[in-house]
Amino acid sequence: MITRQRLAAGVCALLAALAAGIAFPGGAVADETQTAAPKVELVLDVSGSMRTRDIDGGSRMAAAKQAFDEVLDATPQEVQLGIRTLGANYPGNDRKEGCKDTAQLYPVGTLNRTDAKTAVATLQPTGWTPIGPALLKAADDLNSGGGTRRIVLITDGEDTCQPLDPCEVAREIAAKGVGLTIDTLGLVPDAKTRDQLSCIADATGGTYTDVRHKEQLSSRVGQLVDRAADPVVTPVATEGAAQCEKAPTLKSGLYTDREEFGQQRWYKVDVDPGKELRASVSVADDRAVGPDYGVLLRAMTVHGREIVRGEAAGTGRTDVISTGLRYPKAASDDDNAPAETVCLQVTNSFAAGSGVKTTPGLPLELTVDVVDGPSGHHDVASFGLGRGWWLLGALVLTGFLAGLLWGWLSRWRVAIWRTN
Repeated sequence: MITRQRLAAGVCALLAALAAGIAFPGGAVADETQTAAPKVELVLDVSGSMRTRDIDGGSRMAAAKQAFDEVLDATPQEVQLGIRTLGANYPGNDRKEGCKDTAQLYPVGTLNRTDAKTAVATLQPTGWTPIGPALLKAADDLNSGGGTRRIVLITDGEDTCQPLDPCEVAREIAAKGVGLTIDTLGLVPDAKTRDQLSCIADATGGTYTDVRHKEQLSSRVGQLVDRAADPVVTPVATEGAAQCEKAPTLKSGLYTDREEFGQQRWYKVDVDPGKELRASVSVADDRAVGPDYGVLLRAMTVHGREIVRGEAAGTGRTDVISTGLRYPKAASDDDNAPAETVCLQVTNSFAAGSGVKTTPGLPLELTVDVVDGPSGHHDVASFGLGRGWWLLGALVLTGFLAGLLWGWLSRWRVAIWRTN
């Protein structure tokens, strides 16, 4: 029994050591985090339906104002915050005019809490719900400079300004590769509103939240504003080519692109002798697609020979599918040996659902890492353990010897007991 306990402890120690090795791989190249000031714009629905009194006995507008007051008090100093409204100014029945009703209530910049609260206090539920136009304007409000950019949309109903579909607007924003995230919150939403807001959030990698209480609204908006202040790695927008010869050359980093249904995208990476290329790709189905699909990532020579591949298949149970590969370039005795150009090919087998637009393409995220290669060929084929095999062997030997010693002591104690 003691032997089993010792072996179990040894296995736990091994797993801990391996986990540490995986979490902090040697030679990995760390991406730089954003240093520019994060920007957030709160987009608030002030349409007539916000008069409805169904949130803790008060109106939806009153709940939104209270939440804004609390969030403005708690906004981190480093966050540049702005407020945009939709449906706040035009009370008439002219749909064309009502769908233009979006305005910036407080400009994105250093926050003056008193001015921002005063502006919010003047709002009264008024008009239409032009979500699509408001998102386009909000994206323009955040378009200058770098850093984290986030839109937080708070509404109680679906867009009333079709055919400008806000979900398509969100996809167009994401397709520009500006690294802008849209989070959506639905105030006591119906099924259609929930579906539309979920689609908007999914298109940009954001989140959707159902809201039915004041505290829930304040807490969630505050979380999203705080999240913008967290250091993040912003993907770099790139555009793959239809063939390797014309593909962009990428360095270690995180990249975004768009890929049409069934399309191939090519990228190039230079790998020096003694280095290892690690690449992974994720493709998201941000619209209705067929139930069976796959993603293939291949590393190729410039002459078209396959080096290694990674592939994955999906069945509609998840909205993101990922795969990856590793290619170690053997070291060279020649210090002046040139780097090898490796062509990365990304292929998908998604099929668009009936009536679904195929443009812009599906969002693609590509991670490229060129790190120090393994110490020898034996390390590549050691099932990912590398030098961990030495630790495993030592633990097994220690457990075996401990078991023998304990067995001998047990037999000796029994023999003495019988003699006495």
